[in-house]
Amino acid sequence: MTFSSSLSAPRAVLFDLDGTLADTAPDLAAAVNWMRTERGLEPTPYAILRPTASAGARGMIGAAFGLAPGDAGYEEMRLEWFERYQSNMAVHSTLFDGVPDLLDGLTASGMAWGIVTNKPARFTDPLVPLIGLAHAGCVISGDTTPHAKPHPAPLLEAARRLDIDPTHCWYVGDDQRDIEAGRAAGMVTVACNWGYCGSIDPATWGAHYQLDTPRHLLDMLRELAGAAVTTA
Repeated sequence: MTFSSSLSAPRAVLFDLDGTLADTAPDLAAAVNWMRTERGLEPTPYAILRPTASAGARGMIGAAFGLAPGDAGYEEMRLEWFERYQSNMAVHSTLFDGVPDLLDGLTASGMAWGIVTNKPARFTDPLVPLIGLAHAGCVISGDTTPHAKPHPAPLLEAARRLDIDPTHCWYVGDDQRDIEAGRAAGMVTVACNWGYCGSIDPATWGAHYQLDTPRHLLDMLRELAGAAVTTA
């Protein structure tokens, strides 16, 4: 990994939730396929649903029923999906391999970390402790601020709560809007290839870095922290 000569270790790392820290797609997909089954339809293949998981209800309903916000019947399906998902959020959802070690490594290095997601608080608040993320320094949901990503407001609020300047924060996500929000907030951005990533090549998102595994991110942060100690 080649670093910019001006790059320094962050004081905090902020993460998207779905598709970045946690593999929540199995439960998101199960909720929409339950809706299809209730209507006498065959389940939508998981391989079709998984890439849309970061888009939540919009992604699931779009992939399973071909409906988009504003279409007739979409809002009713969205509310139905919300109810079904809320009652089955942590059946199969788990942290991605390497994420627990990554978060432990950040803590050991003295870096704060937090979560910034577009998932509404009605889901985020109960889900975060159920999947082992209760020790996050802050949790910003999609309705915590007046704007959701790609607007920078949620990221700026996370930095405020951690009492760290946004320019000393990194943001890690698996969707183009994560990178757009992070750059707009003045943060170093990392596209995580281990996430869902949608249909657009992450190489085109404009992220400062693109990494394949949580371990790669931890190694990168440790190298930067070590370089700072060496030059101090």
